[in-house]
Amino acid sequence: MLGKEGMESVTLYDDGQHKFIFLAWEEREEEGIVQTNQYLIIDGNEAMLLDPGGAHVFPRVLANVSEIIEPNKIKYIFFTHQDPDVTSGITLWLSIAENAKIYISALWTRFLPHFGVYDQRRVVAIPDKGDKLRLSSGSELEFIPTHYLHSTGNFTLYDPRAKILFSGDLGVAVFPKGQRYVFVENFNEHLKLMEGFHKRYITSSIALKKWLSIVERKEIDIVAPQHGAIFKGDNVKRLFDWFRNLKCGIDVIDEIYGR
Repeated sequence: MLGKEGMESVTLYDDGQHKFIFLAWEEREEEGIVQTNQYLIIDGNEAMLLDPGGAHVFPRVLANVSEIIEPNKIKYIFFTHQDPDVTSGITLWLSIAENAKIYISALWTRFLPHFGVYDQRRVVAIPDKGDKLRLSSGSELEFIPTHYLHSTGNFTLYDPRAKILFSGDLGVAVFPKGQRYVFVENFNEHLKLMEGFHKRYITSSIALKKWLSIVERKEIDIVAPQHGAIFKGDNVKRLFDWFRNLKCGIDVIDEIYGR
């Protein structure tokens, strides 16, 4: 599937009824713009967008989606947290996907009017403990508490049918210009692109280990983050092992302050 600028979307899972798709990037990298990943889950005749992004990427993401399904089939829009690279295109999506509902942490629902979202009937507040969403086929998606990683109200999403974890800002990498790739091949080299972000943005190893205690009990073949490259196979375990020993945020506060 070709995206607007010629980059290809990648189907990560497809059993004929249920699909999990990574939507294509822009072909041209822009200076000063945070690179973001968007994903689409299709289940029968309905779909969910995962962190569809800001107004800046809306035309590209809409074009990618439109080549796969009619946008009015989007019934759910999931936001891991409140950052503008995740949510600032929200009113544009609600005008296109007229029957869609927003799923976001209960902590952030009262901030949505600042993005122009006034109809609370279109908002589903995810409780702190997490929740599940049953799709038309009977499959379920699970909203996993991921608080303080990095947002105070944060969730990741697990698709047990596809065995894919959408990890939001966990597993993020920052690519040097001209060096993007879709899948992690050399974990140790990729680690160099991950360390700085996680040490600064992820709050603490305590919060990280709490999340790991939940996700490591699940069958996960792929970890798909909101920035950077996708982990699959043995690199999923390598990622979790790295998380387990990571010192970040308040663990390294003196280093951040330069003392």
